[in-house]
Amino acid sequence: MSRPGLLGAGSTIRTRIALVYGGVFLVLGAVLLLVVNLLVRAGTDADVEAIVAQADGAGPAFVEAYRIGDDIRRALGEQMLMWSSMALLVIACGAVVVGWWTAGRVLRPVHDMTARARRLSERNLDERLAVRGPDDELKELGDTIDALLGRLEAAFDSQRRFIANASHELRTPLATQRAAIQIGLDDDCEVRQVLLDANRRSERLIDGLLLLARSERGLAEREDVRLGDVVAEEYAGACVVADGGVVRGSRVLLGQLVRNLVANAVAYNVPGGDVAVRVADGVLTVVNTGPVVPEEDLDGLFEPFRRGEGRDRTGPGAGLGLSIVRSIAAAHGGAVRAVARGAAEGGGLVVTVTLPVTVTTASVPA
Repeated sequence: MSRPGLLGAGSTIRTRIALVYGGVFLVLGAVLLLVVNLLVRAGTDADVEAIVAQADGAGPAFVEAYRIGDDIRRALGEQMLMWSSMALLVIACGAVVVGWWTAGRVLRPVHDMTARARRLSERNLDERLAVRGPDDELKELGDTIDALLGRLEAAFDSQRRFIANASHELRTPLATQRAAIQIGLDDDCEVRQVLLDANRRSERLIDGLLLLARSERGLAEREDVRLGDVVAEEYAGACVVADGGVVRGSRVLLGQLVRNLVANAVAYNVPGGDVAVRVADGVLTVVNTGPVVPEEDLDGLFEPFRRGEGRDRTGPGAGLGLSIVRSIAAAHGGAVRAVARGAAEGGGLVVTVTLPVTVTTASVPA
């Protein structure tokens, strides 16, 4: 964690360079003026004494000459100190201005690189900073960032190719295996059902992993989606206020988000328990009864392959439901939060997904 400097956390590098430049100039100028004043005073003392020595060694003329010489020396020193100090302050202010201008010129390539880097995302990693100019430290920094972007582009391309190919490559053997089990084994064979259940769990696991990878890489295309319609399609008993808000994103992924939340609320419930779903202004809330979840376990529920109390790895789920919910929400610029309910409230969770509402209802066709 960076600590704020003496100029405050909001000070820019350009400001600090300008002030440091002016401060160094002021200190060095003060030292120079001090040395010059001491030397001038020493030289003036010697000249005054020489002039006074030309007068008579005694009498009123000598005393008057010595007094006049001392007054001249003192007045000269005061005038020189005053004017030199004023000149130093004026020139120091000029040095700050020059330092500000110079720092702006030097840091201009940094501002250009920052502006270009902010425009980069997973969808335009083919772009580069392409810093031009002399072969200095700033160009070396730009070339290093471009090389890093090249490695990131290769990694994202590899992930996209994997997601495109994995669906077919992983599902085809499982489909073949399921067909062989259904055809090759009798209906009353105990092993047949065990193998089919294992096959279905594998298919659900693969589908969940692919969906998780797809949601984590971001959205390539977006459309205006009425969140209330999506929730009503996935859960008929949902309470939809107005249209629930219009979200710009993927209707398929938003439907999967609602489906996972409802499935999780049903799966981690108690016999005869309740599930309540409400959506309003882009905020989706799913409340269920169930086991009491300790506060320290809430964050872990959104990690892949984490299961709640009372579930084992032979159950129908893959342990990816809430992690997929979090990834889909993040891909839409939203967030998800879980709050545990006490035993007096019936246990369970209150899961709230907040998504940004980008357009008004009137602008979306029904």
